Amino acid sequence: MEKLNFLGIGPKIGMVAIPFLAAAITLSVIYPQVFQFPSIPYIILLIAGIIFLGVGLVFYAFTVRHLLKGLKGTKLMTSGPYAMCKNPLYASMILFLLPGLAFVLNSWLVLITSFLAYLMFKTQIKAEYQEMDKFFGEEWKTYHRETPELMPTLKRKKK
Repeated sequence: MEKLNFLGIGPKIGMVAIPFLAAAITLSVIYPQVFQFPSIPYIILLIAGIIFLGVGLVFYAFTVRHLLKGLKGTKLMTSGPYAMCKNPLYASMILFLLPGLAFVLNSWLVLITSFLAYLMFKTQIKAEYQEMDKFFGEEWKTYHRETPELMPTLKRKKK
C-alpha cells in the first residue's frame, strides 16, 4: 500500500499564513498602538494568551505523538485527539496557538492570521479527505460522519 502524505495540507496553509503572520507581528511590534485590542486590559489578554498557548502546545504534542504511531502502520487514527476532532493538528494551530500568540502580543492583526489559516483550511481540506477515503474506505466514511471537523469535543457522536 502507498504511504499517506505526511504533511497533508499543512504546507498550503503555511504558504499563506506564515508570511502574513510574520508581517502582522512586525507591524504589531513597530506600531503597537494601531493594532492593540481596544478596551481590554493587557493582563486579561496575557492570561488568556498563556492559557491558549498552553492548551495548544499540549494538544499539538499529544496529537503529534498519536499521529506518528498511526503513520508507522498507515492506520486511521480515531483515538486520543483524533476522537475529539478529525483535524487536531490544524485545530491546535487555528483555535489555540495563533489566538494565544495574538493575545500575548495584544494584536488583533495577528489574530487575523487564525481566520486566514481557517479559510485556507476550509478551501484545501477536501483533498486530504479524498486521500483518506482512498486509503481507508468505509472506516474513514464512518469516522468522517461521526467526528467533528475542527472544534474538539470530548465525545464523538454515535451512530
